[in-house]
Amino acid sequence: MTRAHLPGIIAMAAIVVASNILVQFLFGQWLTWGAFTYPLAFLVTDLMNRIYGAGPARTVVFVGFLVGVFCSLVGTQIMGEFGPLVTFRIAIGSGIAFLTAQLLDVGIFSALRRGVWWKAPLASTLVGSSVDTALFFSIAFSASLAWVDPGTDVAWANEALPLLGVGPVVPLWVSLAVADWGVKLSLALAALIPFRLIVARLDPHGRLA
Repeated sequence: MTRAHLPGIIAMAAIVVASNILVQFLFGQWLTWGAFTYPLAFLVTDLMNRIYGAGPARTVVFVGFLVGVFCSLVGTQIMGEFGPLVTFRIAIGSGIAFLTAQLLDVGIFSALRRGVWWKAPLASTLVGSSVDTALFFSIAFSASLAWVDPGTDVAWANEALPLLGVGPVVPLWVSLAVADWGVKLSLALAALIPFRLIVARLDPHGRLA
C-alpha cells in the first residue's frame, strides 16, 4: 500500500460507514437512503483496479473493509433517537456482503479488463451489486436470521406487504432489497460516465490495462 492508495481507502471507508447509517432511513416507501451511497463503493473499486491493478484494488477493499467494520462497530455504541446509529446485524451484514461482493467485483473486472472499456466495470458491478444486495438484506433484516443478534428488533422489516405494493405478499425487507437492487443497476450504468472521465484524465493515452 502506498500513499497513492489512500484516497481510495478513505473513500471506501466513508462510503461503508455512511451507507450503514443511511440504510436505516427510508426514502419513500421502498428505498433506503443507503441505496444511493453504497453503489459508489463499486466505482471506487473499479477505478483502483483499472488504475493500479487487481492487487492494490484488493488491498483497498480489505483496508476499507476493516476500517468500515471498525467504524460500524463504534456506531453500534452510539445511541440515536431510535437506538444505536448502526445495529449489530447491519454491521455484520454489511461486512460480509461488502467483502464478498467487492472481491467478486475485482475478480470479474480483472478477467474482462482487456476487452471493451465498459464491459469490465459494468459486468463486475452488476454481479457484485446483486450478490451484495442478497447477502446484506437477508443477514440484516430476515426474521429467519434473528439468531445473529436476538436483541435487535427487525419486526418492522418483516411486516407482510405486497412486493413493491403490487406483487405477492412478502416481508417488507424483500421489497426494500428489490428496490435497492434496481437502484444499484441504474447507478451501475450511470457510473460508467465518471469512470470513463476519470480514467481518461489519468490515462489519456490508454496505457492502463
